[in-house]
Amino acid sequence: MTRIFSGVTPSGHLTLGNYLGAIQRWVAVDQHQSPRQEDALFSVVDLHALTTEHEPARVRRLTRQMATLLLAAGLDPKVCTVFVQSHVEEHTRLSYVLECTATDGELRRMIQYKEKSAQQQTVRVSLLTYPVLMAADILAYRTDEVPVGVDQAQHVELTRDLAARFNQRYGHTFTVPRAVLPPVAARVMDLQDPVSKMSKSATTTAGSVFLLDEPAVIRRKVMRAVTDSGSEVEYDREERPGLANLLEILAACTGGEPEALAAEYDSYGAVKKDVAEAVVELLRPLQERHAALCADPGYLDGVLRDGAERARALARPTVDAAYRAIGLL
Repeated sequence: MTRIFSGVTPSGHLTLGNYLGAIQRWVAVDQHQSPRQEDALFSVVDLHALTTEHEPARVRRLTRQMATLLLAAGLDPKVCTVFVQSHVEEHTRLSYVLECTATDGELRRMIQYKEKSAQQQTVRVSLLTYPVLMAADILAYRTDEVPVGVDQAQHVELTRDLAARFNQRYGHTFTVPRAVLPPVAARVMDLQDPVSKMSKSATTTAGSVFLLDEPAVIRRKVMRAVTDSGSEVEYDREERPGLANLLEILAACTGGEPEALAAEYDSYGAVKKDVAEAVVELLRPLQERHAALCADPGYLDGVLRDGAERARALARPTVDAAYRAIGLL
């Protein structure tokens, strides 16, 4: 059986990019790859939200919201395991052991650390070491495949290096995982800055469509999306990134191909109108299910409690084995 682990950080509201780039695949493909719940694990990795300045109440609120949205999107707790990272202490237990395997140099080479630390006057140690915690998230479950975006692929490579190094030094303990990258056109860009990824933690929200945005808000954001000079509708990611982003979103929502869709339009305005309606209709059932789940908070509590118990039972033998292997009594 192939075991899958992936997670999402409650550092902001989930976006259309998160949904099209990751969550849709988790729902349609990844959770069904094995008949066993323990072979598909999806976590709200709340500890990763503590690496920068944050409001504690907001982290708690976003953690619940994200877990609810994962269920509303279609993750089925009867088919897979949905849980919150901090509810399973094995993640932090293993993280320190892996810190004793990692080196300062390889952590400082992480692209996200370089980018984020350059934007801060005071940098928390956890921002440097969080890729090791991510490695612990993955390795604790003897994960085979990690569905990730391109921006996290370097961290999975670090995870592979740490697993192989630990196994070589202390005896075979971990499965060496592999990253599974999203399909073409799953990388949704910011509507106001189409050369940057749509982000749930961006400083401005004008270019991000959030999963719980109301239809009128979605339409307004899409209609105000940055396009490019010229008037001919054609798909060209390099020369016309704004239009290309809209066509890719439309393709992802409708199941079409960006190049073929471009041939159906003769104006940017028509493209924007159809993109807006496609996004509204894509998110409508998710928003309805989210509202229904919010009306029954006890259901979410039960799902997260059961998921944490199952995850804990899966992770503990591997983490205990790592402790013994590295020399702990």
